[in-house]
Amino acid sequence: MYSLQKERVSRRKHHWGRLGDLPDRYLPALALLKEPVDLVVEGYSSDTEIEHAPAYQEEVRETLGLKDGAQIVLVSHHLSHLYGAFYPSPFEEAAGLVIDARGSHVRDFTEEVPLPPGTGGDLLEVASFYRCGRGRLECLAKQLWDGDWARPAGLGCFYALLTKAMWPEGEGNEDKVVGLAPYGDPDALGLPDLDVRGHEVHIPPAWLEAFGRPDAFVYEPGGEEFRRAANLAAAGQRAFERALGRVAAWLHAETGLDALAFAGGAALNRSANGRLIRESPFREVFIPPSPHAGGTAVGCALYGLIACLGADSRFRWTDDFLGPDLDASEIEAAVRALPAGLYAEQPPDLVGAMVTLLESGRVVGLHQGRSESGPRALGNRSILGDPRSPDMQDYVNFEVKGREWFRPLAPVVPAEHAGEIFELDRPAPFMQYAAAVRREHREALPGITHVDGTAGPQTVTRESAPFLHAVLTRWHERTGTPVLINASLNGPGEPLTETPEHSIDTLLGTGMHVLAMPPYLIRKRVEPPLPGELA
Repeated sequence: MYSLQKERVSRRKHHWGRLGDLPDRYLPALALLKEPVDLVVEGYSSDTEIEHAPAYQEEVRETLGLKDGAQIVLVSHHLSHLYGAFYPSPFEEAAGLVIDARGSHVRDFTEEVPLPPGTGGDLLEVASFYRCGRGRLECLAKQLWDGDWARPAGLGCFYALLTKAMWPEGEGNEDKVVGLAPYGDPDALGLPDLDVRGHEVHIPPAWLEAFGRPDAFVYEPGGEEFRRAANLAAAGQRAFERALGRVAAWLHAETGLDALAFAGGAALNRSANGRLIRESPFREVFIPPSPHAGGTAVGCALYGLIACLGADSRFRWTDDFLGPDLDASEIEAAVRALPAGLYAEQPPDLVGAMVTLLESGRVVGLHQGRSESGPRALGNRSILGDPRSPDMQDYVNFEVKGREWFRPLAPVVPAEHAGEIFELDRPAPFMQYAAAVRREHREALPGITHVDGTAGPQTVTRESAPFLHAVLTRWHERTGTPVLINASLNGPGEPLTETPEHSIDTLLGTGMHVLAMPPYLIRKRVEPPLPGELA
């Protein structure tokens, strides 16, 4: 019914959970938590928080209204990923794949796993492989790691080290590597493919040597430092994609199934996902909208419903709008409290007004309905712009998002027109994989076409996102193109906005020109320059 990540409330990106979150952050934000609770399911990874499990459980008992006999159940990390990917997928049966940097310790597994006798309880899961059916999940194999970063193993560890080599601050910068890779030469550094042995991926010494060179590949926006970083990103992305393809082929051979449910932090890599869809033996690939650790709460809930309570789940990932309900009174209160530099209008045709603003070159935020639970804006907390403008990418990256110049901007397109613009043969409702922009449209759409000719599109239906679909339809009628830029509604270094106040603060603090918050348009009394007008 709801999914809310801590970062949306705390405003700190990638903010992991701690004691005190339930009473201080979640209970005030989710009214449903005040109702009687039948069951609580908690998931931990390999961080030290699992050592505090008794304290968390005591906090649950003190904070929630547990029914008599209500249990507090633990589920291990990769199993929670799997429940959040397979059960809400469209498949009756599928292979399951979970890859991240580090999941649960062997001693904390809550699933049957075929492990050799004497396997140590301190080892960590880094990849898990499954055969899935709606009546049974079978773990076929896991890759395990001892947690020593002097001996890293697995695709998740590899990409974490790759990212850290360019952005030493680490977590949350993986998308930067994906965006930087097309600017580099994957052969320039002479680095090999990863060592894939069946379902296991190992990191060759040459890569460890490269990762061990302090500051050799740290990103800089230009010059030789940029080229070195781009070359490492290109080599690493290629090695990652090839290794992912090989373990997927192994899983396909083991299961004989044509569908794949894929989750874990590695499933956020849009370029690799696009290649997996195009080249792997799986005919269908499903990736949930929040495949990383932040989405495991949904898997915990489904585990409780299905495995613990024996109920049938009808939940399917048809959209990602699982944030708290947006009360109209919240919007009215936020509009009444607008700071002096902003004012609100209530146009009779809000869709038409937005299209006119977009056509004039303005960057328009959109805050409506329940927020997206995953890390990508899908139309309820979005920044929209004209993809035909050659200046729009730089403007959004520098003046709104405050980020690197090479970062691509994603397109949003009505599902019925997606195949005209992109080499797409399936829906892409969650912006989870890259696809080529058709050659005849690349020059006309510089705002969303990456240097390698690809984009990470979101397809929209009238049923899943009626307001955004209406904007796109009117934009198409007005301009002849069905595509708009869709970036996440947040300022530099921030998570997606959650409340009306968050979005208003983003309008005020960035170069965004206007914020649509139905039924209002909120505008600046002194507008920033339009893209292309800056000196």
